[in-house]
Amino acid sequence: MTENKTPTIIRDISWLSFNYRVMQEAKDPRVPLFERIKFLAIYSSNLDEFFRVRMANHRNLHRGGKKTIKQVDYDPQEIIEHIQETVNRQQEEYSAIFQDEIVPELEKHNIFLLRRLDLNEEQKEFVENYFQGHMLPFVQPVLLVGKKIRPFLNNAALYLTVLIREKGMPEAKKQIAIVKIPSDHLPRFIKLPSAPGIHQIILLDDIVRHSISWMFPGYDIIETYSIKLTRDAELYLDDEWSGDLMNKIKSSLVKRHVGPASRLIYDREMPPLVLDRLKEVLELDDLDLLKEGRYHNNSDFFKFPDFGLEKLKDPPQPPMPYPPLEKAKDFFKALKEKDHFNHVPYHSYESVVRFFEEAADDPDVTHIKIVQYRVASKSRIMQALMNAVKRGKQVSAFIEIKARFDEAANLKWGEKLEKAGVTVNYSMPGLKVHSKLALVRRMENGSDQLYAYLATGNFHEGTAKLYSDMGLFTSDPRLVNEVARVFSHLETKVKPTKTFDHLLVGQFNLRPQLEKLIDFEIDQALEGKKAEIILKMNSLQDEKMINHLYRASQAGVKIKLIIRGICCLVPGIKGLSENIEAISIVDRYLEHTRVFIFHHAGEDKTYLSSADWMTRNLSHRIETAFPVYEANIKKQIMDLVNIQLCDSVKARILDEDQTNTYKVEGCSDINIRTQVESYYFIKRHLETEKRKLKKASTTAPKTSS
Repeated sequence: MTENKTPTIIRDISWLSFNYRVMQEAKDPRVPLFERIKFLAIYSSNLDEFFRVRMANHRNLHRGGKKTIKQVDYDPQEIIEHIQETVNRQQEEYSAIFQDEIVPELEKHNIFLLRRLDLNEEQKEFVENYFQGHMLPFVQPVLLVGKKIRPFLNNAALYLTVLIREKGMPEAKKQIAIVKIPSDHLPRFIKLPSAPGIHQIILLDDIVRHSISWMFPGYDIIETYSIKLTRDAELYLDDEWSGDLMNKIKSSLVKRHVGPASRLIYDREMPPLVLDRLKEVLELDDLDLLKEGRYHNNSDFFKFPDFGLEKLKDPPQPPMPYPPLEKAKDFFKALKEKDHFNHVPYHSYESVVRFFEEAADDPDVTHIKIVQYRVASKSRIMQALMNAVKRGKQVSAFIEIKARFDEAANLKWGEKLEKAGVTVNYSMPGLKVHSKLALVRRMENGSDQLYAYLATGNFHEGTAKLYSDMGLFTSDPRLVNEVARVFSHLETKVKPTKTFDHLLVGQFNLRPQLEKLIDFEIDQALEGKKAEIILKMNSLQDEKMINHLYRASQAGVKIKLIIRGICCLVPGIKGLSENIEAISIVDRYLEHTRVFIFHHAGEDKTYLSSADWMTRNLSHRIETAFPVYEANIKKQIMDLVNIQLCDSVKARILDEDQTNTYKVEGCSDINIRTQVESYYFIKRHLETEKRKLKKASTTAPKTSS
């Protein structure tokens, strides 16, 4: 915890605890084998981004000396050392999971990972031909000679450090060379010639190892050790920046790949002689070093071959169609009759896609507006926007070009949309737009009718299959008129003259209204009345909101938290947070939904939101939380949240010690696994709705001819 007045867990320490929950999925024998391998990839990918962004920030503060350290309330060196200690411990466990659990399980299914010394003659010939035919142009061997040669290592690329000695020279005359492993050009896992029913694989790394002697004729190869350098990826788009932000982004994207080192990963078997030489050549110090096992870039496990063994994957949970919209003869009439709820990946995303495609085709639709934060590389939604322009509609898109690691993709889509005639607005300096909103304006009976889709996740057809998100289709004037006001602000940069009475919007009323809702529960508790708050989000970090929740707990408000990732609040402290319980759920889908529920004297005020409770989201972004008014939808959301609170399979208890203990006590004798039970809950609900529709159609009075 921090030593300041508010007991909190340091953000990045909490994040490392979250990433450990990801690794727990890799070690869980109940998880299918190929899914365990996928979680190894997710853990590694997460950690790479963490070091490129978060660790880079700490390193730069440390490098900046006293002037920069004064800007923060912690010692960067202490945080760096704490992170390194934690990650080193996790990496040792990671290696043990892979070697002692995953590899033996693969072998039970006749899948074998071979090293170069395991190869038979046929496989040696295959490997040598593969190297000569595919790899030779990319390996780039470099001999490190004194201080004359300082090779530039590409960010996140794999290299072998080779300890060599010229033939006939004494033992003391060892030299060091670096060779690239071209995994950025070729598959990491190469299938070898094998007997029928046997699947043998070699990593690209070991093909390079096998071929090292060809690259250094006249030398004895003593040993090889793998390394990877991670470079600073932060774009430093400070709030005070002004001018052409797009050009700043483009310039920063170029610099991203040549940023300063934030981590050197090296084989823990590497001797000090080699490591010290690398530190000298690459200008690193001990705070830049992180030891791992023999192989790095384990995010490549995403592409581990499955050999068609579907039984080693999660059983399929195909998204379920939502007939009231997907099969509606008149899409906008169905939206006008009532609000509709979408919960991916359990519901199909087709309703969202159809929202845009119907708007593009409908001759009565005049305007379409959308906020684009992250978008699929091949997107029917983006295609619908371009088709709408061809049909004479006014289409505008607000594109957030500060969506980290998606900046280039968003710029590309922006340019493509502009060429098609879409009016494109880009980020405002010092401000991110993270809202997930779309608006359609349609002429009906001579007047404008607005329709909106508001969501917790992006307009991304790909992540809709992997992320758990909720969305609301509505024509409710209370909501759609305020959505229009948000778009007007984004397009004109002029602050709305009217207040937001229903939406909670970042930069306007999001933080104060959330505080007001908490205060209401505090007042209720102090009067001896029922007072409860349920909050589900990705991250809880904002100190002011944490203090507010602590005060609510002290007043007697019962608070239940479902936090996937960072949780800086410390539950269960006597006299401070003893009325707060917190869990985290990690499973096959990424829990991405934000839901805020306040008992509010029995009214059960329910909000869905794009915003986590982090300072950046509550104070420095355009976020949107939107109320759910339809009683049936509110009940669905409450039931789904209660399923999560009752989870006794994938829920971990969040506590001060970051133990990530599994929560085994549920709400019944039956084990509840959220993402399985939610799927069947949605399925039962859809079947109930079908029966209601069928009954209504059969009991409707017949009209005479």
